[in-house]
Amino acid sequence: MTAAVSIRLDPGVRETLEVDAQAQGIGLATYLRRLAAEAAREVRRAKIRADSAAVARHAAIDPDARAFMEDWGTPGTEAP
Repeated sequence: MTAAVSIRLDPGVRETLEVDAQAQGIGLATYLRRLAAEAAREVRRAKIRADSAAVARHAAIDPDARAFMEDWGTPGTEAP
């Protein structure tokens, strides 16, 4: 389910975005939805990268975690 969001844009910002939206053949609302969706994807990706880095740091200093990672292996490097 979608929810409406109301935002205020400075006139210059709105004009810039409207021009780009028109160049893409879409309305401003569609353009803003696409920008927001892409930003949300980037936020999720950044969170995944940060979580992965935290796991790697933990595995680097914790012997049990390191042993688990060594037993788990690296995808794509399985023995034939």
